[in-house]
Amino acid sequence: MSADTGSGPGTEAQRLFIGGSWVAPDDGHYEVTDPATEGLVGWAPEASRDQVRAAAAAAREAFGPWSRTPPEERAAVLGRAADVIQRRFLPYAELAAAESGATTATARGMQVGVGAARFRRYARVEPAEQPLPPQINEAGPFGGAAVMGALAVRQPVGVVTCITSYNNPWANPAGKIAPALAMGNTVVVKPAPQDPLSVYRMAEALEAAGVPPGVLNVVSGSRAEAGEAAVDCEDVDMVSFTGSTAVGRRIAEVCGRGMKRQLMELGGKGAAVVFDDADLGSAVSGIGTTYSFYSGQICTAPTRVIAQRGVYDRLVSELAAYAGRLTVGDPREPGTVVGPVISASHRDRVEAYVELGRKEGARVVAGGERPPYERGFYVAPTLLADCTADMRVVREEIFGPVVVVVPFDDEEEGIALANDSDYGLIDYVWSGDVARAFRVARRLRAGGVGINTVGRNMEAPFGGFKKSGVGRDVGSFALHAYSEVQSLVWPG
Repeated sequence: MSADTGSGPGTEAQRLFIGGSWVAPDDGHYEVTDPATEGLVGWAPEASRDQVRAAAAAAREAFGPWSRTPPEERAAVLGRAADVIQRRFLPYAELAAAESGATTATARGMQVGVGAARFRRYARVEPAEQPLPPQINEAGPFGGAAVMGALAVRQPVGVVTCITSYNNPWANPAGKIAPALAMGNTVVVKPAPQDPLSVYRMAEALEAAGVPPGVLNVVSGSRAEAGEAAVDCEDVDMVSFTGSTAVGRRIAEVCGRGMKRQLMELGGKGAAVVFDDADLGSAVSGIGTTYSFYSGQICTAPTRVIAQRGVYDRLVSELAAYAGRLTVGDPREPGTVVGPVISASHRDRVEAYVELGRKEGARVVAGGERPPYERGFYVAPTLLADCTADMRVVREEIFGPVVVVVPFDDEEEGIALANDSDYGLIDYVWSGDVARAFRVARRLRAGGVGINTVGRNMEAPFGGFKKSGVGRDVGSFALHAYSEVQSLVWPG
């Protein structure tokens, strides 16, 4: 059992989870800070390179037996883990809110709630074999004429390193761990350094559910060494990473040298193309809710609004009014919508982008000033209007509650502006002409497009074009991501 029982923030020093044991870290502990109060949440373990390698070695040793475990038994472990998470739901959500700065509603519904749902989703067994049509072969150098049967069989990749993001310490790790384990892989998790304690609670839940030793390992660290060791270790066959494009590029280089498989969910600068005939209420609500509920720290947010001129002024006005109605403050208060960003350094980064926008000629129509709180890393929801495509605030991912608005004249220009980006994760189209909305959506270079909605279908593939990533997950696509395809061929 871990030193911290998960009963709440500010308790004993956490231990690493390696090979089924809770292990003291070689390099001591570091503080996990509450972004809302700047107080101590707990002490996270600082794993050494040797301990990360030991975690990968334990996963390698466990891989053979786990991969041969019947899928129904693996699924049952995930189902029991979901039950444990539900039983411990409130303390887990309290911890998630404390270390991530999420509001109570977000911590419960979008973090722990989605995490449990993802374990439940992959407790469903899906076929790993796909029969292929028989093929008639003529006689030749490889034998006589024959009818050849074939199966495409999905096999686990092996040992998977999962490096997770700080913006959701439950849904993001669960979305990696659950499908990877369901497919028969074993896992080493390197959580985000800002809020790693929730991932140890996830390990507790899996331990209580009966996951065998070594199948899941969790190693944290505030320095780069732990993450580097989790990527370049020879025992690791695949790296699944969610985070910045810059870090993803460095991980990909290491993976390329070792021919490791990759799943990369990287940055985003989502375009929301709003046509003159759009339902403005829907567009404003969708844009506003999506960029505000994680304090803008969400890669799927439509933070780059591309508005047709006929509706531009009204859209800017309504977005500004919406931003002004958002309650910023203590995430534990029921009425709060926008809590803090993750750290003081990130707050400074977001504020620097707002100032850069001013210098570039953007018009600040909402926000732009630091909220008047003595403690906490707060940023006011900010709207920058009259932007142009060449501005850095339009081209670069800010990852905070900042939205930029760019005008356009006709459909072709709107599409061109939306595609004029290094990123391509999720874009959005709002139009009363459904045929046009679908036509435009198909021309957007993004892994996903919301048409008159910011809603998600949790079986739809998720991932990015361009510098927004490599590969797809969610639903059955996550099972594909954590597997290799093997062909079995035989004479009929």
